[in-house]
Amino acid sequence: MLCEAAWVAIRTPGPLRAFYERVRARRGTQIALVASARKLSVLFWHLLTREEDYAFERPTLTRRKLRGLELKVKDGRRSWPSGHAVGTKEEREREREFAEQVETAYRRLVADWQPKARRSGAGATRGRASSSHLLDEETAARQG
Repeated sequence: MLCEAAWVAIRTPGPLRAFYERVRARRGTQIALVASARKLSVLFWHLLTREEDYAFERPTLTRRKLRGLELKVKDGRRSWPSGHAVGTKEEREREREFAEQVETAYRRLVADWQPKARRSGAGATRGRASSSHLLDEETAARQG
């Protein structure tokens, strides 16, 4: 069920889709999907234990789903009631643009995490080169 939810989540703009695409580029579609499903389960657990709302929720979508549940309970229906639009098209469009901005911000954040290209030459290993001889002396002292 988490994989089914992940399929829906990666089709909408947001940080989860950016995460999926980043993992997919390295590991493949199926592994990225399962990683996204796991990320969803961790997210759910944290939201439930901390009793917090999702920071990147879409309020009109949440209102529409809650209203649909109210109508189902009130009418005793098994199927989802139709014709209960909540929010305007402009509101939904603004929320989608916000989700795209969040996705872009996540991509920038992850790009900053990526290791920089290794330098070569004399200045490439300034810190390691000067301390590596100390480790060799310690090893030689212990062995001697």
